[in-house]
Amino acid sequence: MPKLSKLLAATLALSAAFTAAAAAPAAAAPAPAPPSAPPSPVPRISTAFTLPGAKVYPEGIASDPRTGTVYVGSYADGTVYRARPGVRTAEVFLPAGADGRHTANGLRVDARGRLWVTDSTTGVAVYDTRTGARLAHFEVPGTGPRFINDLTITPDGTAYLTDSARPVIYRVTPAQLRAGSGALTVAHDLTGHLTPAPAGSFALNGIVSDPAGRYLLAVDMTAGDLHRVDLRTGAISRVALTGGDLKAADGLDLSPDGTLRVAHNLPNTLTRWQLGADGTRARLIHTLTDPSLQVPTTLTRTRGRILVVRSQFDRGGPMNPSGGTPTTFTIAAVRGL
Repeated sequence: MPKLSKLLAATLALSAAFTAAAAAPAAAAPAPAPPSAPPSPVPRISTAFTLPGAKVYPEGIASDPRTGTVYVGSYADGTVYRARPGVRTAEVFLPAGADGRHTANGLRVDARGRLWVTDSTTGVAVYDTRTGARLAHFEVPGTGPRFINDLTITPDGTAYLTDSARPVIYRVTPAQLRAGSGALTVAHDLTGHLTPAPAGSFALNGIVSDPAGRYLLAVDMTAGDLHRVDLRTGAISRVALTGGDLKAADGLDLSPDGTLRVAHNLPNTLTRWQLGADGTRARLIHTLTDPSLQVPTTLTRTRGRILVVRSQFDRGGPMNPSGGTPTTFTIAAVRGL
């Protein structure tokens, strides 16, 4: 998939440039005021489990809250791995190329235990987590640009998916899921709402929904903006961010208490934000930057810890295909974030 790799590499390079520019000190800037709240505990990073294979380049991750089982998707070939609680090495759950799947970007487990897996080149498929059987699939019609990236599932069972190559959010309703297959149709068009970006760069990436099903939050990884979509009215607005931005933001995770955790891939950074009650504002609470995160792409909460995908995209992967050799592919466990 040379075109996808080039597009991803260009976007990541652009995000790195923006991040570096944002990090450059301003000579006249006043020193920040000391925080009034007590400091947060220092997060601890360890390895949760490994992924078998020499060129996995994982991207998506999801956990099943009913069983504690974790699923990880490979951007390189679409393999989906499964790690049951307590194991140190994941196993292959869905083999590479199964059902014509080329990539496994965004993963979610819904309330009924079904695994949703996006393929950036086509759309999304839904699998039985007991048998691995494909239950349904939905594809973007036509031959135009698309990069189906991440997804979220609201309490009513509706799935919403981002497209990093187009300013749109797709939707799959429970009725469509029962039908088993069909076209992936646009639910919300963010044209005119996104900050203009250089041609060929990615925009929409991670997406979450609030526990009450009132709104979606989708990140623009190039501009560093967070967009709110009201699911009752369809209104689209930009979340007011205090204390930082979301440049190079990839995966998002939203807790019921309004804590938003974000994986910023190239900067090797995780951030924690506190959302306002209506999701229109977010305040940066904590930042963790550590090279051992190895270009973190997505994250999930499970049983008292945060699991983070170490993609190693910069070591012979999609952001640097000709440079570097990856080490063993692993999933990090982060406590205290």
